[in-house]
Amino acid sequence: MKTILDENQDFIRRHIGPDDVQIGKMLQKLDISSLDELVELAVPQQIRLRDPLGLDQGKAESALLEEVSTLAQKNQIYRSYIGLGYAACFTPTVIQRNILENPGWYTQYTPYQAEIAQGRLEALLNFQTLVMDLTGMELANASLLDEATAAAEAMAMMHALQAKNGSDTFFVAQDCHPHTIAVVQTRAEARGWEVVVGDHRTFDFSKPLFGVLLQYPATDGAICDLAPFCDQVHQANALIAVAADLLSLTLLPPPGEWGADVVVGNSQRLGMPMGFGGPHAAFFATREEYRRQVPGRIIGVSEDASGKPALRMALQTREQHIKRERATSNICTAQVLPAVVVSMYAVYHGPQGLRRIAEHIHYLARLLATGALQLGYEVVHSQFFDTVCLRIDDAQEVVSRAQEAQINLRLVDGQTVGITLDETVRLKDIDDLFNILAVGRASSLSANQLELEMVDSKMVYRCEGSYLTHPVFNSYHSETEMLRYMRRLEAKDLSLTSSMIPLGSCTMKLNATTEMMPITWPQFAALHPFAPMEQAAGYAVIFAELEHMLAKITGLVGISLQPNAGSQGEFAGLLAIRAYHLAQGHQQRNICLIPASAHGTNPASAVMAGMQVVVVACDEQGNIELADLRDKAQQHGDELAAFMVTYPSTHGVFEEEICQICDIIHAHGGQVYMDGANMNALVGLCRPGDIGVDVCHLNLHKTFCIPHGGGGPGMGPIAVAAHLVDFLPSHPFVEVGGAKTMGTIAAAPWGSALILLISWAYIKMMGEAGLTHATKVAILNANYVARRLDSYFPVLYKGEKDLVAHEAIIDLRHCKSDAGITVEDVAKRLMDYGFHAPTVSFPVAGTLMVEPTESEVKTELDRFCEAMISIHAEIEEIAQGKADREDNLLQNAPHTAEVALAEEWSHPYSRERAVLPAHWLKEYKFWPAVGRLNNALGDRNLVCACLPVEAYE
Repeated sequence: MKTILDENQDFIRRHIGPDDVQIGKMLQKLDISSLDELVELAVPQQIRLRDPLGLDQGKAESALLEEVSTLAQKNQIYRSYIGLGYAACFTPTVIQRNILENPGWYTQYTPYQAEIAQGRLEALLNFQTLVMDLTGMELANASLLDEATAAAEAMAMMHALQAKNGSDTFFVAQDCHPHTIAVVQTRAEARGWEVVVGDHRTFDFSKPLFGVLLQYPATDGAICDLAPFCDQVHQANALIAVAADLLSLTLLPPPGEWGADVVVGNSQRLGMPMGFGGPHAAFFATREEYRRQVPGRIIGVSEDASGKPALRMALQTREQHIKRERATSNICTAQVLPAVVVSMYAVYHGPQGLRRIAEHIHYLARLLATGALQLGYEVVHSQFFDTVCLRIDDAQEVVSRAQEAQINLRLVDGQTVGITLDETVRLKDIDDLFNILAVGRASSLSANQLELEMVDSKMVYRCEGSYLTHPVFNSYHSETEMLRYMRRLEAKDLSLTSSMIPLGSCTMKLNATTEMMPITWPQFAALHPFAPMEQAAGYAVIFAELEHMLAKITGLVGISLQPNAGSQGEFAGLLAIRAYHLAQGHQQRNICLIPASAHGTNPASAVMAGMQVVVVACDEQGNIELADLRDKAQQHGDELAAFMVTYPSTHGVFEEEICQICDIIHAHGGQVYMDGANMNALVGLCRPGDIGVDVCHLNLHKTFCIPHGGGGPGMGPIAVAAHLVDFLPSHPFVEVGGAKTMGTIAAAPWGSALILLISWAYIKMMGEAGLTHATKVAILNANYVARRLDSYFPVLYKGEKDLVAHEAIIDLRHCKSDAGITVEDVAKRLMDYGFHAPTVSFPVAGTLMVEPTESEVKTELDRFCEAMISIHAEIEEIAQGKADREDNLLQNAPHTAEVALAEEWSHPYSRERAVLPAHWLKEYKFWPAVGRLNNALGDRNLVCACLPVEAYE
C-alpha cells in the first residue's frame, strides 16, 4: 500500500525535470496524448521490450545513503605501502571542497567553447606547465587516462614518428610496472608489433627498434643513471619513453635532460585520492617538434578579438575528429577534473612545498632503510626515492604479518618485499614497520632514536635546477588567497549550475548530489587498487550489482568495468571481437565496416584494434544505406570482422532497419559492435542484446550520470554476449576477465573504480520505472525543442513519424547564404544569452545537434528555444539589410563586460542588445570572460605553458 509520502519516488521526481503538468503541455505541442503514444510513434515496434528489465524498485535518497554507508564499512582501509604508481596523499580540504566536490567544476563540459571555459583552461595550462617544468620537456598535454595507457600512447606515437625506421619492435624494461607492461603488450599485439621485455643493462641492440620504455624510478624503487643507455638507444635510431614519478622529479634530474623523447606518468599522488584505481590524471610530455602527433588535448595561448591573451584547446579540430582511419590514437577524452585538482595542489604548495613533501618522503625512506640494515636485512638498492626494497628469506611471512597489523606491503617475489612511502607517513608509521620487520630478531629500534644516529646524505642523482618559477605557483599559499583564486577561475566557466548545456551526443544531465557524496568518503577514496580483495568487500558488492544491472539494461550477459573512457570501451569491444575470431581460427577477419556518419573515435578505435576500415554510405535521411551495407558485407565476406553502429543513429533517429542490419552482418560471419553514446534513448524501452548486438560500450558519464568534469573523468565499460565473455579484459594483479582474455586495457582492474559509485547509485535510486520514465522524457524534451525550432531552423533528420530520438540536428546552413552568418557565429552569440552552444557541425557541417536530456524543466527548454528564435530574428535583420553584414550582433559575439563598459562604442547596435538580449538576463547574467578567440593564431604559434605576467598587462 502506498502512503501519501512515497519516498521511493522522491529521487525520480528530483532527477526528471518536467512534472506531469509540463509533460502534458509539451505533449500538447506535439499533438500527442501521452508518453506511451510518443514511444509508440518514435521507437520502432520491432525493437521495443516485450518484458520488464527485472530491476528493483527505486530507492529513496536516504535509504541509498544508508546502504552505501553500510557497504563502505565493509571496505578495510589499511595503510598501503604497495606503491606501483599509486600512493596515499592529502587532498587539501580547500581543494576537496571547492573543486572535487563542487558542481561548478564537475558539471562543466569539454572546453570546445573557449570563451566560457577560461577558468578550467587556466587550471589545465597550470597542469601542463607543472609537467613540463618537472619533466624537462618542451610540451605537455592536458592529461590522459592513466599511466599505463599513456605509455601505450607513447609507443604508438613513436611508431608513427619512426615509420621510415621500418622496425615493429618495442623494448620495455623489465623494471617497469607490471600493469604498464600488460597494457603496452595488449596495444602492441593488436597492431602486430613485437614487445621485448628485458634488462636494459644487458640489452645488446642487435635487433632494430623503433622505441623503448623505461621506468624512473623503477617499479622496485631503484634509481640509476639511464643517460648512457639513452645514448645507445638514440645511436640505434630509436626513441625513448620514460614513465616517471612526478613528485620524485622535484628531487631528481628531469628525464628531458638525460635523453627522454617522451615522459609519461600518473599525477595521482599530487592531491587525488587513490580511489581503488581512479580517476587519476596521467601526464604526457614530449618535444615541441612532435606536437602534431601528441595524443589528447593541448591547451594553448592565443588572443581574443581585442588582442587580450586568452586560452583555448589547440589543434581542436584534430582532437574532435581523431583523424579517423589515419589515427594513431582514439583518445578524445582527458581526466580534466583530476588534472585540475593536481594543478591546484601544485599552486597551493608551490615549488618549495612540493620539494618539502618529496624530501619528507625520501628522508623517511632513508630512515626505514637504515633501520632495516640494522635489523640484518639487505637493502636491494642504494639509490631510491620513496621505495625501499628488502631481501627477506621469508618474504610472504613478513607480508602476512604486516596485514595482521593492517598494513599492506608489496610482495615482489618470494625473497623480496617492497615498501613505498608517501606524504601521509609519520615517524610512528616507521616504528610500526620496524616492529613488523623485527619479529624474531632482538631489537628495540626507534625512529626517533635512529634519527639522531643517521648520517645525513643526499641522493647521488639530484635535481639542482629551479622549477615552477611562474607567479601562479608562488602566490596562493594561504587558504584565503587559494580560495579566491579557485573562485575567480570558477566564475569564468559555464557549468550546469548556470544553465542547461544542450550538447547532442553528450547527455549533460543532472549529477545528483546524493550520487556524488560517497566518492570522497575515505572508505572508498583511500583504498589502494592492488590491496587484497578481502579488504574491498564493499567495492565487490557494488561491482557485482552494477554489472548485474548493466547486463539487465543491455540484454547482454558479460560486463567488464575496466575501460576507463568511452574510447577505451570502443577499443576493448573491438578487441573482444578480434580475440573471438582468432579463437575460431579466423585470422583473416580484419575488416570493420563503419557508417560515414560515425564519430571519429570509431574508425580510430578500429585501426588501433588492428582492423581495416571500410566506410558504409548513409542516405539523405542519415540512415545507413542497406544496399551499400549488403554490398560491402558480401564483398568482404570471409574477411568481415565487425560492424560498428551507433543507435539511435548519430543523426538522432531510430533507424527502422537496425535488426536487418545486424542480420546482414551475422550472415557474413561478422560481429555487431554498438557504440553506446545514445543509450539515453534506449534504457527501459529496448535492449542492444535483443536487437542483435554482440558487444556495446556504455558511456557512464553520459547515460548513467558520472559528471563530465570539464572533459573527464568518464567510464566506458563493455557489455558482451555469451560467446564473447571468455575474451573480456584481464589484469596482472587481480583475477578479472575471461579465460581467453584479450589482455589488459587499463592500469587498474576496474578502471576508475571510485566513480562507478555514481552510476550504481543512480540506477539504484531510479529503479526500472524511473529509468524507463527518464528515457521517455528525454525523447519528449528533444521532440519538443525540435518542434519549437523547426520553423526557424529546420530539423535535418526525422524518423518515419516525423519525430526524432533523444536529440535533434537543426540546420543553419541557410544562414551562411542568406546573411553571411556561420554556425560558429550562432554558437558564440548563444553565450550572450547565457547558454553553451549545442554540438557544432557534427555530424553535419553547418548544423547544431541539440540534446536537452530528461533533467531539464520545460521553462529552461523554453528559455533556450526563445534564445534561438531571437537569434533567428537577428539573422533575419542582416539578411533583410536592416543590420550591417560585417558589424553585427552575431559576428562580434560574445560581448564581454569589458567591451560593454568601455567608454567607446562604435557598433551600430546598442550595448543593451549586445549583452542583455533576453529578459531573463536582467535578473542573472553569465559573462564570457574573453571575446571571440583567434583560433588560427593559437594553432600557428602554439604556446602551452603559462605566459609571463607581463603578457597580460
